[in-house]
Amino acid sequence: QVQLVESGGGLVQPGGSLRLSCAASGRIFRVYDMGWYRQAPGKQRELVARITRGGSTNYADSVEGRFTISRDTSNNTLYLQMNSLKPEDTAVYYCAARTSTIAGRYDNWGQGTQVTVSS
Repeated sequence: QVQLVESGGGLVQPGGSLRLSCAASGRIFRVYDMGWYRQAPGKQRELVARITRGGSTNYADSVEGRFTISRDTSNNTLYLQMNSLKPEDTAVYYCAARTSTIAGRYDNWGQGTQVTVSS
């Protein structure tokens, strides 16, 4: 229904910054909200940030004040600006979109992009 393609991951030193992008295509009009998830080795996937259709945002406590989620509706792209990165931010980051009417149930996923924070 909605195709998502992430980009922008890579290797960065602690304290550095990265910006992830997620290009969306397909039935965009059906999307209620979008989010960024991450999954570190041996850990469960967790919600990092989300943005609703109306523009409201929410963040995980661990990234509040360091990460910013935003979108450009003119080109259907979602962003995640990550500043003051820490080694514990190392994970595969996934873009997700919800077309389900069930809150919290993201039903469209990107392939993921690796973020590694290391000196």
